[in-house]
Amino acid sequence: MGAHPAHTVRTETRDLRETAHAAQVRELTAAGVLDDPRWRAAFAAVPRHVFVPYFWTDRGAGHERLWAEDPDPAQRARWLRGVYVDTPLATRLRDGRLVSSSSQPSLMAKMLAALDVRDGDDVLEIGAGTGYNAALLSHRLGDEHVTTVDLDEEITESARAHLAHLGYHPTVVTGDGARGCPARAPFDRILVTCTLPLVPHAWLGQCRPGARILAPLSTGLIALTVRDADFAEGRFLHTPAYFVPLRGATAVPPPDRMAMVRGLPYELVENERFQFMLVLTAGVLHPREALDLWRSEGRPGRERFGVSVGPEGQWSWLDDPQGPYVWPLGQE
Repeated sequence: MGAHPAHTVRTETRDLRETAHAAQVRELTAAGVLDDPRWRAAFAAVPRHVFVPYFWTDRGAGHERLWAEDPDPAQRARWLRGVYVDTPLATRLRDGRLVSSSSQPSLMAKMLAALDVRDGDDVLEIGAGTGYNAALLSHRLGDEHVTTVDLDEEITESARAHLAHLGYHPTVVTGDGARGCPARAPFDRILVTCTLPLVPHAWLGQCRPGARILAPLSTGLIALTVRDADFAEGRFLHTPAYFVPLRGATAVPPPDRMAMVRGLPYELVENERFQFMLVLTAGVLHPREALDLWRSEGRPGRERFGVSVGPEGQWSWLDDPQGPYVWPLGQE
């Protein structure tokens, strides 16, 4: 007797998923973003498709949903191929607006490497999303060392279910990530997966001295070292990063980039490094001032900029926090 058709389909689907997952790990390894064997093992152990049972793609003026349970085999295949492409995926829309996504795997790998965790470190993730990042952290550090927070109960319930499906049970909290998670403090690392307008001061008091905060700010990733509850400072990585904005207590509308670049030369409008400086100094430097400074200083990349967080406020700076080019980031 031959195999039952339904069983055959399930087996073929499982094989396709395993093949796609293995191919993703090989691609990330070849790209040089999984040099640490412990993170390579985590990506190999945690399949992305479990955390993205559906996602949205742009289609004409609207969006199309691709999902794992689509009755059309061709659509299911599109979903699976899409899940294992190295790209961010829109996982939750509200009134046509993106509120949650699954980050680009290669960027996740770079951020996890830059987080520089050690065995026994306690990590707070701001922005639970699908739960995929928390699963990777749990595999590397153990459930008891991982806390992930999201403002939206629907998102945290879904993330918790995805994590449990694979046997991971980190602490998943529904709350305002800008307030951190005092009940689980202190932390050795804070990993942020949403773009900040500034660094919530509450996080510093929930960190151990020497802790590292890695967060998207402007269009880059700031790596702050926490001195104490009042002060943290650090530089940007060279890596570009684009995330959904932070929602909650410190949420502010993102700057209107089209208005900012109006009248500037087109080649600079498209220049990623200049865009970074433009957003970082928005509301402080006029775009023309930003352009003149950027040119006079040799068209600096992200890694020449930094951020200081103190009790009196927050500042971004070029090259030196005590140097001539320092700009306020805003007030909490």
